[in-house]
Amino acid sequence: MTKKNKTPLGIFTESIGLYFSNFDKFVKYMSFPVLGQIAGLLIVFVLVFFYTKYMPYLMQKISFFDNFSVLVLCAILVTLPGLIIFIKAFWEYLVAYGAVNSMLENMLKSGKVYDFDAHTELIKRRTLPFVGLWLLFGIFSLISIIPIFWIPCGVLAIFFVLIFQVFTYEPEESPVGCARRSLILIKGHFGSTFMLMALIGALTYIFIPQIINSIFELTKLTGFISSLVSNFIIELPINEINTSLTAYHLEPLKIDAVSKFTVTTFISQIFIQYTLPMRSILWGMWYRELNGSIPQQGAEIKKKKSSNSKRPSDKLMEASRKKYSTKKLDKNILRRAMKKDDEN
Repeated sequence: MTKKNKTPLGIFTESIGLYFSNFDKFVKYMSFPVLGQIAGLLIVFVLVFFYTKYMPYLMQKISFFDNFSVLVLCAILVTLPGLIIFIKAFWEYLVAYGAVNSMLENMLKSGKVYDFDAHTELIKRRTLPFVGLWLLFGIFSLISIIPIFWIPCGVLAIFFVLIFQVFTYEPEESPVGCARRSLILIKGHFGSTFMLMALIGALTYIFIPQIINSIFELTKLTGFISSLVSNFIIELPINEINTSLTAYHLEPLKIDAVSKFTVTTFISQIFIQYTLPMRSILWGMWYRELNGSIPQQGAEIKKKKSSNSKRPSDKLMEASRKKYSTKKLDKNILRRAMKKDDEN
């Protein structure tokens, strides 16, 4: 199934095929990371909504609530359940980005994906550098919001697009080293990388969400959900917001439009997140292609190493067995997760 010197377009089409051939498994794997985030936010919003709505009544009827510290503490407690669910789901979503890269080898050899827990654990075992990598990514994202940095950050985003693939396949690299290594890999392939980014971005961020929203529109589901959401939107200070917008000669907000925008945005975000494995597969394949097309640093030194020298992934497995001495991972599962698919 694997071929050397694949074209960017060939990698794009093969990544789509691998994703949809394992669609049911990826949907199951991504359901909590995706829907958990949505559920957590909704729980926070609904509980805070009812808390603020009935706060005057509570303050009037129950003397216990006639205290600012108590109100703040209750507000924190009200938001806590939803935040816990959201944070847990969000973390699993971030981990999935690296875990799918780990699954790629088996997908390319057999066309199938399995042992999700083992692949996920391979990323969680390196939590500290993984958090550091996302922190570095977050800082870069914050800088890119500033208009003056839009163009340079847009260019750098293309050069750094493989940082999570480097993190997965080259465990010895630090977060900064992942960025440096990604830049080296992309250098000389900027145009092809930009084309891949445009193709996968248009497909997963625009085309698929638009199709789903069109289906929801045709089946009247958008209107039905919007009518439910409008019951909450109407409680927001829309009039005050419209007064401010009018002062700046901007169009006032309409409750129906705000409700529909909220619903379509949530639907789009859900399916954008569900297609994360497709993006991860594509960039994993592109990493493999570029990594095989450039001279490896220290290649001559590596040749002198003994044949029984251990790969970084093998060392990670040993570290896992030591770390989880009371709760060891299945050795066979880990072997299948990182080596050849013997079952097929």
